Amino acid sequence: MTRIAVTDQALLDEILACETAVWQALQNGDAEADLAALHPEFLGVYPSGFSGREGHADQLTDGPTVADFSLSQARLLQLGPDCLLLAYRADYLRPAREAEEAMFVSSIWQRSPEGWKNIFSQDCEALPEGAPNPLP
Repeated sequence: MTRIAVTDQALLDEILACETAVWQALQNGDAEADLAALHPEFLGVYPSGFSGREGHADQLTDGPTVADFSLSQARLLQLGPDCLLLAYRADYLRPAREAEEAMFVSSIWQRSPEGWKNIFSQDCEALPEGAPNPLP
């Protein structure tokens, strides 16, 4: 299968707005908004393991998990006619913490009759500034 880098700025903005809505749900502690953005068959792959749609929303049981965030370096890859991969860097601050954290995220968004739904997400911790790059 051929994957095509998407250079359509309007489409990138649209998908980035969908992803931002997930982050805003985490910031607001809004499990309903989180669930609304996730596909019923959502799979998350995280340093802590796998998560489904309900597990993703359950993290909000005790309130917001993010105090502040910014997304950057966004890019899109076309995986199919109604399926896109969004990859980006997230810099964020957890509630009651002083140190900001960073990670790279890959999210697959699938178009449905209800709009774009996040069907897959994988996070990997960003290396600290100045850390040696393990890639050749």
